[in-house]
Amino acid sequence: MEAGMSASGYGSPALAYIGDAFFELLVREKALSDGGRPSAQLNQMSRKYVTAVAQSALVNSLLPLLTEEESAVYRRGRNSNSAHPPKSAGVVEYRRATGLECLFGWLYLSGREQRARELFSAITQEV
Repeated sequence: MEAGMSASGYGSPALAYIGDAFFELLVREKALSDGGRPSAQLNQMSRKYVTAVAQSALVNSLLPLLTEEESAVYRRGRNSNSAHPPKSAGVVEYRRATGLECLFGWLYLSGREQRARELFSAITQEV
């Protein structure tokens, strides 16, 4: 897959799959930009953003920033029939995190990487 491909041909699980990877890349870039640190500290910083519980909490800041189209993509991902949540998260948290990942995957595959970066920056500045 290459960035800029039409995201319309992919279901929510595929969008969440690529969105998870893209979101983690944004997290890693943020961790590196916060200063040179040992990899153990970088991994610890990253966990503030990549768990289902953390992503679910970020959704509260995200929702007011979304366009109608972006909100629809988020809801589609949140409402999809997904696998069972991890032991560290409840069903609601897991679904909200899946919606976030689906949105970031859709933005990536739609060639809207800059918009994804803007949203990421806005929702992570307080963490």
